[in-house]
Amino acid sequence: MRADRVFAYGAAAGLLGDLLLGDPRRAHPVAAFGRAAGAVERVLWRDHRGWGALHTAVCAGGALALGAAAEKVVRRSPAGSVALTAAATWAVVGGTSLVREARTIGRALEAGDVEGARARLPHLCGRDPQALDADGIARAVVESVAENTSDAVVGALVWGAVGGVPGLLGFRAVNTLDAMVGHKSARHRRFGWASARLDDLAGWPGARLTAVLAAVTGDDPRGAVRAWRRDADRHPSPNAGPVEASFAGALGVRLGGTLAYGGRVEHRPVLNGEGRAVATGDIERAVRLSRRVGLLALGVCVAGRLIARGRRS
Repeated sequence: MRADRVFAYGAAAGLLGDLLLGDPRRAHPVAAFGRAAGAVERVLWRDHRGWGALHTAVCAGGALALGAAAEKVVRRSPAGSVALTAAATWAVVGGTSLVREARTIGRALEAGDVEGARARLPHLCGRDPQALDADGIARAVVESVAENTSDAVVGALVWGAVGGVPGLLGFRAVNTLDAMVGHKSARHRRFGWASARLDDLAGWPGARLTAVLAAVTGDDPRGAVRAWRRDADRHPSPNAGPVEASFAGALGVRLGGTLAYGGRVEHRPVLNGEGRAVATGDIERAVRLSRRVGLLALGVCVAGRLIARGRRS
C-alpha cells in the first residue's frame, strides 16, 4: 500500500480513536516518554545550553528512531502499517482530553462553582487559578483551547503527513520537552533553550494552518484574519500568537492581557481589542471551533500528502 494511503487511513482511524476513547487513563505513551526524558535530564543536567541541546537531541532523536524502527518492522504489511499509524496518531493527539477538560471547567462556571473551576484549571494550563475570577478562568480556557488545538492536534497531523510515524512521535516528543524544560525557570533558562527553540520551529507550520482553518470555519472569518494580521506578532510566542489571535477574531472576543504563571505576573498585549470580554458560554464555542479545525486539518494533511505524491509521480 502506498505511503499516502497508509497515512490517510491510519491518521483517520487514530483521530477517530481519540474522538471515541480519549487518552488512556493509565500507561499513556506520552507520560512514559516524559518519565524517560526526566531520567535523561537527571543525568545530563548542567546550567548550560550545550548540555540542554544534548538532552533535546537524545530525547527527540530517540523518539524519531523508535518511530523509524517501528515503521521498518511493519513495512511489508499494509494492515500493520495502517494500524501502527493509527496507534501513533491516537497516542500523540489530545483533542478529546482537551475538550473534556475545557467542558468540565465550563460546566463548573455555569453552575457558579468558581472554586471547582479553579481546582480544575491546572489540568488544562499552567495559570495561577487563585488569581482569576470566573471571567478570567473562562479567558484562560479559551486561550488554552486555541493554543492546544495547534499543539495537540494540528501540529501532530502536519508532521505525520510529512514524516509518517517518526514525524508523529518526533513532534510530540519536541512538544513534550518544551513543556518540561522549555520555560524560563532558574533551572531551565539555559538548559531548556534548545527544546524551546526546536518547539518553535516544529510548531510553526501547524500554528499557521490552525490560524487559517480557524478563520475559515469560525463565525467571523474577516475578523479572524484582521486580528491575526494586526495582533499575532505582538504575542511573545511566535506560534501561540497567530492561533490565539485568529481564534479571538473568529469568536469575536478579546484575549491576552494580564496573567500569572508560577507567581510571576505578565502583561501581554490584547488580541482583537475591539472584541468583547470572554464569557463562560464562549468556552463551548471555542471547543466547537477546535473540533472543526481538527477535522478539517486531517483533510488538508491527507490532501497535501496525496498532492505531493502526485507531483513526484
